[in-house]
Amino acid sequence: MYKFHKILFVIATLSACNAPSPDSTMVSSSADEEKMLSQPTAVTPAQEVIMREHLDSGAQGMNYYVYGKEYREEIDKGLAKDSTIAYLWQQRAMPLFKQGKYELGMSYIDKAVKYDPFHWMPYRAFIKCIFAQTYRDAIADFEKCRTVLGNAYVMDHTYNFYIALCKLQLNEFEDAERMLETEVDSQAVLYGDGLVHHLDLFYLGMSKYELGKYEEAVSVFDRALEKYPQFSDVQYYKSYCLLRLGRVEEAEALFALAKENGRAGYTINEDNEVYERYPYQVRWSHIRRPLQSGAPRT
Repeated sequence: MYKFHKILFVIATLSACNAPSPDSTMVSSSADEEKMLSQPTAVTPAQEVIMREHLDSGAQGMNYYVYGKEYREEIDKGLAKDSTIAYLWQQRAMPLFKQGKYELGMSYIDKAVKYDPFHWMPYRAFIKCIFAQTYRDAIADFEKCRTVLGNAYVMDHTYNFYIALCKLQLNEFEDAERMLETEVDSQAVLYGDGLVHHLDLFYLGMSKYELGKYEEAVSVFDRALEKYPQFSDVQYYKSYCLLRLGRVEEAEALFALAKENGRAGYTINEDNEVYERYPYQVRWSHIRRPLQSGAPRT
């Protein structure tokens, strides 16, 4: 099978002749998307030839930051030959997301979802969660994917993980806590506690922090630090938990360590963190003051 199709499968489990325009994007109905979600769209031999010509020998050899115009033109040539090739639409969208042009990029990724929702609806949901930050739309996509595909993976985390992140960003803390506790418990059962992901623990700790469960948050943050001892974002929020618990000296020492580790680059280490700040990720360049209580005035 054509190598791009193999790449798309990994990402998911973890016809007109005119030049394409985002203004003409028509997204398929929800019923059509759900029907197609159950299996990948097959790539035809003719489509393989187009992708080899316009990706292997064309756009993928270009630095789209430097040669953006040529990159776009090469993709458009392929789409002019067959506008139903979902991977070409995704490749048209991807640089735009990395450049922060979310609305424009979404018009292209919608086309990829139309022609191959199995591969690209989970990806679109991820983009909505981490890049575009349209959290309710992201939840809708993830829930649709979960209904058909189960709680599968995209970009190294489950659909429920990302739904919980969206819930955190919408201040639906109880829902986020419940979902993340289930995720952490499931990972511990399936893989052993040693392989529970530190990011799942970070966000579980954040849900408890937001709910004022500071002792529980500290316990969860400690589990995350066992896996990633220099994780500055965890240290930062744990220091505020300690402060709220009256453990001021511990809090001050941990805050200083967090700042040192944060400025050394020990932060969230997801691949896409270089493009977008993740929820609750600390902007260390903005942290200039020592730990302060900020207690309400009486």
